[in-house]
Amino acid sequence: MLKKIFGSALFGVEAFTIAIEVNVDKGIGYHLVGLPDNAIKESNFRIAAALQNNSYKIPGKKLIINMSPADMRKEGAAYDLPLAMGILAASSQIKAEDIENYVIMGELSLDGSVQSIKGALPTAIKALEDGFKGFILPKDNAKEAAIVEGLNVYGVEHILEVINHFDKKEYITKTIVDTRAEFQKDLEHTEFDFSDVKGQESIKRCMEIAASGGHNVILIGPPGSGKTMLAKRLPTILPPMTLQEALETTKIHSVVGRVGSQKGLIAQRPFRSPHHTISNVALVGGGSYPQPGEISLSHNGVLFLDELPEFKREVLEVMRQPLEDREVTISRAKFTVTYPSSFMLVASMNPSPSGYFNDPSSPVMSSPSEMQRYLGKISGPLLDRIDIHIEVTPVPFEKLSDEKNGESSIEIRKRVTKARELQTKRFEGSDVVHYNAQMNTKHIRKHCKLDEESMQLLKIAMERLNLSARAYDRILKVARTIADLEGVSSIDKTHISEAIQYRSLDREGWLG
Repeated sequence: MLKKIFGSALFGVEAFTIAIEVNVDKGIGYHLVGLPDNAIKESNFRIAAALQNNSYKIPGKKLIINMSPADMRKEGAAYDLPLAMGILAASSQIKAEDIENYVIMGELSLDGSVQSIKGALPTAIKALEDGFKGFILPKDNAKEAAIVEGLNVYGVEHILEVINHFDKKEYITKTIVDTRAEFQKDLEHTEFDFSDVKGQESIKRCMEIAASGGHNVILIGPPGSGKTMLAKRLPTILPPMTLQEALETTKIHSVVGRVGSQKGLIAQRPFRSPHHTISNVALVGGGSYPQPGEISLSHNGVLFLDELPEFKREVLEVMRQPLEDREVTISRAKFTVTYPSSFMLVASMNPSPSGYFNDPSSPVMSSPSEMQRYLGKISGPLLDRIDIHIEVTPVPFEKLSDEKNGESSIEIRKRVTKARELQTKRFEGSDVVHYNAQMNTKHIRKHCKLDEESMQLLKIAMERLNLSARAYDRILKVARTIADLEGVSSIDKTHISEAIQYRSLDREGWLG
């Protein structure tokens, strides 16, 4: 008897429907075909034990199982449950009259309990697109899949629940999630707040500008000056995520299994801070079985690289193309996959190996030549892609001991959101540009026009600082954002002057 069950395979951040055809015939043997990986090939042992421990069995006949399309590689233990249900249905151990109307996924333990899977959200989206009646999956992933409106989602903890459902003995309870309520619930909850930061008013202003225009920023300062503290609070002043951004972000985290059983939708902007020993594959994604890297997990959020010169140079260089294109394409001999990577890069670094360049009160000093070697670990092209360079100085005792709280993240976010709304309106006809940092040359010429006085000031700065053409574009973008924060339509010399100040690493003797 032939029976067809449907599952799903992940490719990049998208899902593809997989048809699992199970045929029971005369003879003996178990044949699994359709490019399964080792985890799927070993599934027959898990399935046999799970069925036997629940008073069912793999029939002692010839079993041929085909996973279609046969030329697409399938991987992972999430096919255990559909394979087991296909065997039971094909051998007439269960009725399963409408089993072909469901997508079924789940890993089986030897006692029949169902373990969590990766990619529940993209699988649910694909199941809805393909017109399936429902999606049966582990209970741990049910909330994640249930945010897809219009699809019946059934979370299960044991294979017997699925068997009883198709035998019409006891139906599985549907998992229902109010997507918009779930989204709004977590929208305003933040762990950190800018009111915790003492002093550093100029740096807060810089972070506000960066958040308003989506600009990449690097913080340069000695240990203990507050670089990491400021970076961790940046997501709290970014505009609240839209529902579409939340779905995009959840989809990427779903593929790597990082959504969590209690969370259906990621409503907070991600903040990723990888260690400096990270490899280039872990940062940008890829591998023999392609997975999103840290830059994709930071999509719609912040990627923080602490102590930037400590990262391997080749690791930093692979970020250059994603920073420009807002996506990363992984190409191999047999496949090409693209992951979104529209993130804000925030980097921090000490000004020298000791961290106290040109500071006579410091216990250890570095010479100018040592400092230059240290800075030389970061390439010019990478620095050119960072719009804002800012020096962070230690906070004096008087500010640290001040009991008065600084301005809260909520207040700063209001101004940032207002500036972003201006940019959204400005770029409403574009599908790829949504805020100032994403502007290309064409948009810069259109929206960053300067008067004669501002042009002359920028010309002098370009000549004296020996800035590149890319740095010229960065200054204009930042100036446009400063003007947006003030709510004015034209850029003047004060905006240009402030934007030039945020190119610290382009100036000679920038720290002394």
